[in-house]
Amino acid sequence: MHSNSIINTIMTTKHHGYLTENNDLSKTDNSLRRVAAMTDALGKNSNNMQDYFSDDFTWFGNFGCGTKKGLNAFREGWQLRLRAAFTERTYCDEARVAQGEWVSAFGFIEATHSGEFMGIPPTGKRVIIKYMDFWHVKEDRIHNNWVNVDFPYLLHQLGVDVFNGEGWEKYDLDE
Repeated sequence: MHSNSIINTIMTTKHHGYLTENNDLSKTDNSLRRVAAMTDALGKNSNNMQDYFSDDFTWFGNFGCGTKKGLNAFREGWQLRLRAAFTERTYCDEARVAQGEWVSAFGFIEATHSGEFMGIPPTGKRVIIKYMDFWHVKEDRIHNNWVNVDFPYLLHQLGVDVFNGEGWEKYDLDE
């Protein structure tokens, strides 16, 4: 669960940009390099994540992912579980955008479902795991990471329709 104090601060702040109001634009290139190095390390299955993240790192995932406070919680509660459930991974950041101490990306992981995932036994299927990340880099370390993983799409590929046939794709126009 997200920290109530963070959520309350964000929801009650009257101005825009609470999280970015002190963004140091001179750090854009450094922030982008730090995130690029970290994502390259992830793609190589590195276990040396302490080289990239601050001691008080927090990973804020969407519902289903959870919030991980600290690098060990992130590794145990997300990174290593993802590696166990999905092997033969290929990472692709479609685009990265950086502004000061902030870097964002969207992309996907192509992987084989080879371990249990959310109660679903391994299927052996190749899947696409779509994501968006927003990293806050301070003092040359990733301090926070906001993540959105497209679980409905992933689960659909594994045979689970979380919308029970009521997804709004039914309103899409055929082209």
